[in-house]
Amino acid sequence: MKKIGLFLVVILLAFPAAGCSNDNAVDEHADHSMMMGDIHEETASASVLPTFLENHPDSIAQIYERTPHYQELLEHMPCYCGCGESVGHRSTFDCFINERGEDGSIVWDDHGAKCGVCLEIAHASMELYDNGMPVKDIRDLIDEHYKEGYAEPTDTPQPNA
Repeated sequence: MKKIGLFLVVILLAFPAAGCSNDNAVDEHADHSMMMGDIHEETASASVLPTFLENHPDSIAQIYERTPHYQELLEHMPCYCGCGESVGHRSTFDCFINERGEDGSIVWDDHGAKCGVCLEIAHASMELYDNGMPVKDIRDLIDEHYKEGYAEPTDTPQPNA
């Protein structure tokens, strides 16, 4: 367990510990819809990333690229940046993807791209899952790490055993 805890710490330090910010200029994104300061952009599929990522580092785009494939995992990971109260998110998944269409289209949310907490939780969760950690154990680590000094978590359902 010490090894996994150290792994989580290394992953969490890979991203800035900044919280969320809505300082992006709205004028640049006239063709996007806005939800309380967050940009929503629809693409035809998960393989087409939103254009709002063009102004962000590749590491952020890589997290967005992986997110659609980890929906079941990330829907069980709460976010601790305050987005549950501010924009109604229910889990870390919502910080990156607002909606999936039946036709395979994706409505992306730029909230995660602007928030160090969202990026940390998503990245750490996906890495730990890829390394064989059960979803419940990942959730327990995330809850433990963010229990103090962060906003209230989103109202996210606990994973089954």
